[in-house]
Amino acid sequence: MTTESLTEQNKKTVLAFYKEAHFDGDVDGAIARYVGDTYIQHTAAADDGVEGLRAFINGFLTAFPNAKGDIRHVLADGDLVAVHAYWTGLVSENGDVGIDMFRVENGKLVEHWDVFAPVPATSKNGNTVY
Repeated sequence: MTTESLTEQNKKTVLAFYKEAHFDGDVDGAIARYVGDTYIQHTAAADDGVEGLRAFINGFLTAFPNAKGDIRHVLADGDLVAVHAYWTGLVSENGDVGIDMFRVENGKLVEHWDVFAPVPATSKNGNTVY
């Protein structure tokens, strides 16, 4: 398998997980299909491991039942895939924007980093943050 095709497969795996777990609410199914046995979490609000991931996403879906996400960009480089998404129905009146980055190993998500921020009401440059 070439690096390009492996990178593309990793991108598809992350997108499938993201959509199924976050948008469709099939957390258990998405974890079973796409997450490795060992999962390293860098999000300060979540515990390490598969059960920490499950609890975090289920907590998110429970706390924000009206959340709607829209994936704006996806970047992939080898085993790393980043998803840039715009969210409504969360904390900020103007929406929120986040970047989730996953490391994929042998077709499974095994590590995660993220940043998340409210969309500001104004912008000096007139551009959106998403």
